[in-house]
Amino acid sequence: MAQLRQDYDKFASLNTEIIVVGPNDAEDFQEYWQEHNLPFVGLPDPEHTVLKLYGQEIKLFRLGRMPAQVIIDKTGQARYVHYGHSMRNIPENQELLTLLQQLNGNSGQ
Repeated sequence: MAQLRQDYDKFASLNTEIIVVGPNDAEDFQEYWQEHNLPFVGLPDPEHTVLKLYGQEIKLFRLGRMPAQVIIDKTGQARYVHYGHSMRNIPENQELLTLLQQLNGNSGQ
């Protein structure tokens, strides 16, 4: 999440809202968000409702939920999905920013 916070302004400039979904309950999320002063939305998902909708994997021997990044457009269509195979398998911000620029129809120049 530190990676997302670092470039939050760049994502916001592309009319993008970041929503982080996690397995914790609302109280844990609130504490974490306040402690780390995160500028984006945190959505608690202790019942795995969102996880199931988007097909995110759970691997008990690899610390639980595997990372997943989904870009959803304003019509609700998933335009990009990345399912990580390990906790480190997360696209770099620049890769996501470039993809958002392409989806928005500009080159960022």
